Amino acid sequence: MAWFDAGVNLLDKRFDPDEIIGRAMDAGVEKLCIITTHPDEWEKAIVLYEAYPQQCCFTIGVHPHNAKEVEQDHYRLLRQFAQNKGCVAIGECGLDFNRNFSGQQTQLSVFEAQLSIATELNLPVYLHERDAFEAQIALLSQYMPQLSGGIAHCFTGNAAQVKRYLALGLYIGITGWVCDDKRGETLRDAVQHIPLEKLILETDAPYLFPKTLRPRKRNNEPAFLPHIASQLGEYLAVETDILRKCSYANACELFSLE
Repeated sequence: MAWFDAGVNLLDKRFDPDEIIGRAMDAGVEKLCIITTHPDEWEKAIVLYEAYPQQCCFTIGVHPHNAKEVEQDHYRLLRQFAQNKGCVAIGECGLDFNRNFSGQQTQLSVFEAQLSIATELNLPVYLHERDAFEAQIALLSQYMPQLSGGIAHCFTGNAAQVKRYLALGLYIGITGWVCDDKRGETLRDAVQHIPLEKLILETDAPYLFPKTLRPRKRNNEPAFLPHIASQLGEYLAVETDILRKCSYANACELFSLE
């Protein structure tokens, strides 16, 4: 009964990685994709992967919040670290015009640079987007023909948006957002339009604790992925085990893992 959490912020200071991985394994979550969002995390991700090569893989990239901190030499390092064994995607990259922690033009420039590197290294892209869908889809559309694939990480949009992502060939990452009675209503409609062969489960831990899970915890964890799948299965009228198998296979296909 193996599960694959295709997105966990395992380097977050709230986590003890050894404890988190141990609890994940106890829950049957045997594979984890470690998300990186800042150049300061890249070497740490490699060290953690080397400690858990059977359980983990990782991404190398810059979140749009951190785009303003990118220096020219970071692109050289990104290329270098992304060629390490265990790196499966470029990202978390994309656009976030909700808070604009980095200027929009800076975000666009750093995002496009990462798309270019992904095409150069033949790696998929691990995508973030918030309140920037049209700008994101416009830039993605230019690069997708040359990219080896990608995932709309932690998708929270509507049915029309998911259809446009699917038309580009992207996988769709679904988190515990779908368990939120109020905020998740639009997503619960959108997931009805995702083919099982394009659906990937992730927690985005420590964020997005599934609100239907009791007792309530302070932080989300990979160990809670089976609960998210159970709730999603109810909404889709699909057996949880089918979701488990499809998501695991899809993540392995996206990340070129055996």
